[in-house]
Amino acid sequence: MNKVLNAYEEIYDMQRDMQRPIRILVAKLGLDGHDRGALVLCRAFRDAGMEVIYSGLFATPEQVAKTAIDEDVDVVAMSLLNGAHLTLFPKVARLLKEHNANIVLVGGGIIPEKDKPLLEKEGITGNFGPGTPLQTIIEHVINEVNKRSR
Repeated sequence: MNKVLNAYEEIYDMQRDMQRPIRILVAKLGLDGHDRGALVLCRAFRDAGMEVIYSGLFATPEQVAKTAIDEDVDVVAMSLLNGAHLTLFPKVARLLKEHNANIVLVGGGIIPEKDKPLLEKEGITGNFGPGTPLQTIIEHVINEVNKRSR
């Protein structure tokens, strides 16, 4: 338990240095009805001091991009467990680029190692799998936002 508390203290310190809380959209894309992990992430991001928006299930790339722009988010955390990550994640990235949106994209779900470089080439960072410690994901989000802010 002490280890967890120390991790959250580090995260709060990182967030405190920012001008405003990170705004993050957690998106469940496509025909993936498994949202337990996304809901855990929503709570973890909130507990880390972020403002969290959840897309709900079955969001289209167009809905995700529109919500991200309309809500002025810093990050879109996309989750897929059905194998459509090479189609849907890059489509969100393209739509955001078309609107000149400077938004960090983070991927997660069941993503084979061989697919991760392809997603990173499209601007999708992280690409975390099941079992990734929440602290690792949160720190990645904060670090990526800080890189974009410079």
